Amino acid sequence: MNKEFWNAEVETMPREELEIYQLGKLKEQITLAYEKSPYYRESFDKAGVHPKDIQSLEDIRKLPVLTKKIVRARQDVKPILGDLTVVDEDQVVFISSSSGSTGAPTASPFSKRDFDEFQDVESRLFWQAGMRPNDRYIHALNFTLFVGGPDVIGAQNLGALCIWAGTIPSDRLIFLLKQYQPTVIWTTPSYAWYLGETAKKQGIDPAKDLSIKTIIVAGEPGGSITSTREAIEELWDAKLYDFYGISDIFGACGAACEFNDGIHIAEDHMIVEVIDPETGLPVAEGERGELILTTLRKEARPMIRFTTGDIVTCTSEKCQCGRTHKRIKVVGRTDDMFISGGVNIFPSDVEHVIREIEGITGEYRISLITDKHITKFNLEVEREETANLSVDELKKVVEHDIKSRLGVKPKEVIVLKDGELPRATHKAKRIVDLRKEGIN
Repeated sequence: MNKEFWNAEVETMPREELEIYQLGKLKEQITLAYEKSPYYRESFDKAGVHPKDIQSLEDIRKLPVLTKKIVRARQDVKPILGDLTVVDEDQVVFISSSSGSTGAPTASPFSKRDFDEFQDVESRLFWQAGMRPNDRYIHALNFTLFVGGPDVIGAQNLGALCIWAGTIPSDRLIFLLKQYQPTVIWTTPSYAWYLGETAKKQGIDPAKDLSIKTIIVAGEPGGSITSTREAIEELWDAKLYDFYGISDIFGACGAACEFNDGIHIAEDHMIVEVIDPETGLPVAEGERGELILTTLRKEARPMIRFTTGDIVTCTSEKCQCGRTHKRIKVVGRTDDMFISGGVNIFPSDVEHVIREIEGITGEYRISLITDKHITKFNLEVEREETANLSVDELKKVVEHDIKSRLGVKPKEVIVLKDGELPRATHKAKRIVDLRKEGIN
């Protein structure tokens, strides 16, 4: 109960020792992929690289990257698990599936060992977020093929009392929060905010009438945005921890600690690279780039240099908490970024600004439009009912603050009434692209 780390030896391992361990496991993983997967053998040979050529962690850059498009195509080559999978189907005990939001769903296979190690990492991350055996945990994530569904087993293995809620209607979830008084919940940042708002409209004060003391969020950058995190924490009087996961590898593979200075990635299970998406070259620590992950212990399907599509910053500096694994901060998705006035903008950049402006609810929506063949954007926000500023005054404040922070201002700021923007019960949709429709 009183131990500080779930696995102190692994989590606080000196960087030099950790990298020696990673190199040994990397060689094993690449050899396994080359010998057992037709795709990997073909792609390595085409790149002129053999497993024996990997003699340092830096040598990983010699290997080709693996994209979601390739994973999807290779699944079709050998249904249903694809020819990246290196074991027979009878050794696979679980598959998750991507949502298919950017294409056909892809299956992610797990052997028994893969699944058990996946859940041990979940236990580690839950412990890192302060969960203990005396906690009651309500798991408010989708169980239907979603890789985050089984994460609840990691909480059970830790010893917490677990309530398998799933994605049920908000009124029902609020009823369960009142009935069972759980102390920990996991959902998305936007839904954590929406759920708290909904409870208040029912006359329930989340901070006083409910027992939630820890909120785990994932799926959106909001949990790592200070103003968003603090707003949710104030609403619930709870501590918020941001988790990071990706269906192609396993559920949550990283989490924030009590110091909220980035998400610790489980580097005993994967190698972290951050590259310039255009050049493919590594970026300096602290600079934005695309996150590339390589598994080190996957038995069913190794993932070598998988392009996550997530734009992050990264540091390898030891954290105040004592953990030595690299920390990332998620900026957004490559497919969410847009360029306006020559500036690369992510929804999270806008959210940083919006959440700090008094008199608006914090909800927003970006509409991309074409104006004289140039991409511009309109920004919708909501005025709080108790706001001191008028609609026109709020427009000016939003325009000024966005221009000051981002270097470009919206073509138009539209101020709506509180509640007029749709609330998300899973991942919030922050961008509407009207350019294809030719709407100006």
